[in-house]
Amino acid sequence: QVQLVESGGGLVQPGGSLRLSCAASGFTLDYYALGWFRQAPGKEREGVSCLNSDGTTYYAGSFKGRFTISRDNAKNTLYLQMNSLKPEDTAVYYCATHALTRCGTRWSDSEYRYWGQGTQVTVSS
Repeated sequence: QVQLVESGGGLVQPGGSLRLSCAASGFTLDYYALGWFRQAPGKEREGVSCLNSDGTTYYAGSFKGRFTISRDNAKNTLYLQMNSLKPEDTAVYYCATHALTRCGTRWSDSEYRYWGQGTQVTVSS
């Protein structure tokens, strides 16, 4: 049984940093491409970053340079390091497994098979 559990969200001031974690069970982490998405109130879910099974990384829009996706295969955990946070980064953040080994930059929800429940990130002064 595949399960994903996000953690690490919370309240942070503008300019601060957070590291989100996604603990996986029921599969080996490097068998699939992996992604982070987010959804702000009243908006559609959008792609943030993804990671191929071979380690290649991709970032959407303005996230490159501020956010870093990584994985620890020994711990079966996916991470999203977020720096220089802005109020517009406030959202629920989700991790997900792609159905294949490569994700690219399509950011399509339909290509991701398993999802966590999300963790709330609030950026406010």
